[in-house]
Amino acid sequence: MTLHTAGPIAATVYRGDSVENTHRAHVAVVDSNGGLLYSFGDPSRVTLARSAAKPAQALAVLETGALERFGFEEADLALMCASHSSEPRHIERARQMLAKVQASETDLRCGGHPPLSDAVYVDWIKRDFKPGAVCSNCSGKHAGMLAGARSIGAALSGYEQPDHPLQIRVKHTVADVCDLPDDGVQWATDGCNLPTPAFPLDRLARLFAKLAAAQDEVSSSVAAPTARTAALARIYRAMTAYPELVGGEGRFCTMLMNAFDGALVGKLGADGSYAIGVRASNQTAVHTATTGAPGALGIAVKIEDGNVGVLYAVVAEVLALLDIGTAEQRAKLDSFHAPRMLNTMGVATGRRVFSVALEASR
Repeated sequence: MTLHTAGPIAATVYRGDSVENTHRAHVAVVDSNGGLLYSFGDPSRVTLARSAAKPAQALAVLETGALERFGFEEADLALMCASHSSEPRHIERARQMLAKVQASETDLRCGGHPPLSDAVYVDWIKRDFKPGAVCSNCSGKHAGMLAGARSIGAALSGYEQPDHPLQIRVKHTVADVCDLPDDGVQWATDGCNLPTPAFPLDRLARLFAKLAAAQDEVSSSVAAPTARTAALARIYRAMTAYPELVGGEGRFCTMLMNAFDGALVGKLGADGSYAIGVRASNQTAVHTATTGAPGALGIAVKIEDGNVGVLYAVVAEVLALLDIGTAEQRAKLDSFHAPRMLNTMGVATGRRVFSVALEASR
């Protein structure tokens, strides 16, 4: 696998008539079988999925039986997939998860950090609040990992280490659900101190296509789904039922899933990666008719410079190019897609122009 391919320019920011910044990107769109439908740049770019991989990591925990053993609710599963804003509801739920596992905050191997929410940060400053590990935006994932370790009879200590029995299971699950061999995934250390995977961008799209396809199958099939399909559908339902736990007030993930009312699931990965799974619907029927692609879609985007604001804008642009959902639904993301560029006096200073051109693969 090649580690990096320079991408084409996806967005250009102008200040007046002068180019201020250009942002390169890659996009992969796959069908429910993992076949590439559309691309921009290099759909095989090896990409650190970061927190966009959380649904696959949560799958590994779910398949240990930990959720049933410790009485986790669907909201807990949503928090396991979250990069939350450290709002009181997020911190309290993480604490409840720890209590169910009979673990404590000191068992968490993530650290406290400034919150992703400006409003929460202002509140913390006013109260001189010092965040601990339970306040980490990844605390739900870590609490889930503790539950998974207990469920397989492994020690809590060292659960974050690559050679811990739970992480060995996670690595296999991540590769398997992305249709890769175990050695087809590279691993590094994430900001929250857990192993984080890198694999081709279209395999991230594949993961999210599987999430959406699983929910389609569970919703429509009279036959019992496989255990893996049922687990993937459960993750899809948890994330779309509790989008406020996956992100937080005003966050893109939360607003995206709310806007589409369960028709898609989306997740941010730090430093410019994003993935979406779209259920089969009338909105995607035009592409099914054109490409012969059955059912659900998976979409993955990587911004080369890691700019998250540009990432959200490009994701919204891709949804528009693919005609996903209705114009009214997509309009709910306008503050991300086309934010007004104003200076401190409210004067418009520039604009963003997109140059994403999706190339059909069939």
